[in-house]
Amino acid sequence: MPATKVTVFSNGPIRIEGDFEIVDQEDKAFGLAGRKTISLCRCGHSDNKPFCDGSHKRQNFASPIAARDLPPPAPKP
Repeated sequence: MPATKVTVFSNGPIRIEGDFEIVDQEDKAFGLAGRKTISLCRCGHSDNKPFCDGSHKRQNFASPIAARDLPPPAPKP
């Protein structure tokens, strides 16, 4: 099993489990207080962005997810 597992829930958040760090655009780390599992908001309605607070349920957020293969990356020029 990998050191970090990311699960994208249909109609819900992105859950990250394992050994990870979350940083902002300036590379400053969020203090996660030792958490090994965290959920990130996908709906945009959380009052605790970027973290999920369950707002997706109240907002009836709909975004079905199914695993798929991505195309190969574009060649570098």
